[in-house]
Amino acid sequence: MAWNLLLRAVWRERCRRVVSTQPGASARHIVEGGAPPVLEVSGLTKTYTIGRFGKAQVVRALTDVDLTIQKGEVLGLVGESGSGKTTFARTVALLERPTAGHIRLLGQAVPPRLTQKRLREHRSHVQMIFQDPYTSLDPLHTVRYSVSRPLRTFKVVPKNAEGATVDKLFTQVGLVPPQDFLRRYPYQLSGGQRQRVGVARALAARPELLLADEPTSMLDVSIRLSIMNLLLDLQKAESLSLLFVTHDLAGASYMSDRVAIMYAGHLVELGPSESVMGGPRHPYTQLLRGAAPDPASHFGASKRFEARGDPPDLTSLPSGCPFAPRCPSARRECSDSLPEWRQVGPGHRVRCVLY
Repeated sequence: MAWNLLLRAVWRERCRRVVSTQPGASARHIVEGGAPPVLEVSGLTKTYTIGRFGKAQVVRALTDVDLTIQKGEVLGLVGESGSGKTTFARTVALLERPTAGHIRLLGQAVPPRLTQKRLREHRSHVQMIFQDPYTSLDPLHTVRYSVSRPLRTFKVVPKNAEGATVDKLFTQVGLVPPQDFLRRYPYQLSGGQRQRVGVARALAARPELLLADEPTSMLDVSIRLSIMNLLLDLQKAESLSLLFVTHDLAGASYMSDRVAIMYAGHLVELGPSESVMGGPRHPYTQLLRGAAPDPASHFGASKRFEARGDPPDLTSLPSGCPFAPRCPSARRECSDSLPEWRQVGPGHRVRCVLY
């Protein structure tokens, strides 16, 4: 009930932002045209081998994913647990190495194998906010140390300017006055405060791309919206590109310029957030939309959509559409081959034979 009430406030604010922009303009400024995308991935695939003694199996966590993020854009990546969202973010950050495919960052190809120097350079441009604020900070060090470490690692500022920079970062993320927090250890902070420290640590490297992996899912309902708005404010102030990973379609739509839907390691729908939320086309997106609380909807009541069966086994995915075994609208051709992308609206594409 509390999250439902919060979503009502979220949607009122979202619609206010959309209405207040000029016709045809995004709620945030996105740089397109001359500047290359901040991130381009093509054919991105990630597999894991599990088991041994002749019983090894291959888990297909990501399959042939193509996606771009423009400068200044917020892209929401949505899917249920096990869909590949976190694997995608970790692969882009090179915390996981891709099995196949290509990554381009700021127009430059990222080679499959990097030296330590080149890897450090990549991570200076791409930083990640982790899901669990209770385990992502080192419990043996103060939070000041955690935020100042990237300043040294990436040589962001001279050593004599570290103190002032850390104070500024704490102020940016709402931990004020900074002196009340700098000497604390993670166990002395609340979950929301820890996540703000995690945001400050990511910003310390001055990245162009911020990967937020379900940054509110471990937090109380009462502070989720404050963290979401903090990310939006920082994204605008720092001209960041942001990948917002979540299982919550409504939250992603509030945060994002565009929304990408992922199922079993495949992208199945991609489009402007209002279009995807207001008129989801893929049956899986309709399932997610129907599961979201209806915030006295500006887009009308959710259409109830019932799926059958369980999420797929990633070691033995079907040959066609991965959602076909659960889809009540499945046709014979859904099991033959993976559907091609279909254009269903301005900037809105879906991978489904129904269109």
